[in-house]
Amino acid sequence: MNVYVLLKQTFDTEERIVLRDGRISEEGVKFVINPYDEYAVEEAIRLKEQHGGHVTAVSAGPERAAEALRTALAMGADEAVLLSDDRIGEDEYAVSKTIAAFLVRQSFDLLLAGNFSIDNGSGQVAVRVAQLLNLPHVSSVTKLNVDENRAAALRDAEGDSETIEVALPALFTAQQGLNEPRYPSLPGIMKAKKKPFHTLGLDDLGLSESDIAPRTARESLALPPERKAGRILKGSPAEQAAELVHLLRTEARAI
Repeated sequence: MNVYVLLKQTFDTEERIVLRDGRISEEGVKFVINPYDEYAVEEAIRLKEQHGGHVTAVSAGPERAAEALRTALAMGADEAVLLSDDRIGEDEYAVSKTIAAFLVRQSFDLLLAGNFSIDNGSGQVAVRVAQLLNLPHVSSVTKLNVDENRAAALRDAEGDSETIEVALPALFTAQQGLNEPRYPSLPGIMKAKKKPFHTLGLDDLGLSESDIAPRTARESLALPPERKAGRILKGSPAEQAAELVHLLRTEARAI
């Protein structure tokens, strides 16, 4: 079974967000594999262990994303591909178009990705890739069973669940609960250094800057206002209610 995993490098979830000149500062920041993509990597490795095959980790991002790909290799992926070019940017359309241009030249049975990334939280790239490749896709998967040319996926459906069966090749996005990702072992880290690692740019994929022109633009970025200290209203219930209405109208301007 030939499985490709789409992953993104994101801030460590413990990092503090700092803005400088309207952009998020990356100075001294620790980066990790997007946690939802980590479930996808683990699931790909488990499928390889069950059915045999080859796992390739793919990321479209800056050069530093190589670190996340090497972590995937240390976990058990067989090969890594970094699609890196200053012209790609962060727009979901551009990223998905770049990844699809690479995958259309590959042979695969299954594509796996995270349900969404913890930085932008849009959950667009993977399903856009499926659309561009004309593949069936199932999102927010919490259980996946693969049998020959078909797969049955149990997906989270906003508090409920549903099972969807699709023909392969297909794309699935991983939700929390799909598995428990393994930690890279020391032997795995050593083996990762010898595994194939490829870096490709737009020219290698036959794409021009106009082909991936962004469809969205960020106009501004700001941290949420600091939370004010809470207030305790005093007096009788009627007096407290009256004071609350007054504050909502004059200070919060909510009514």
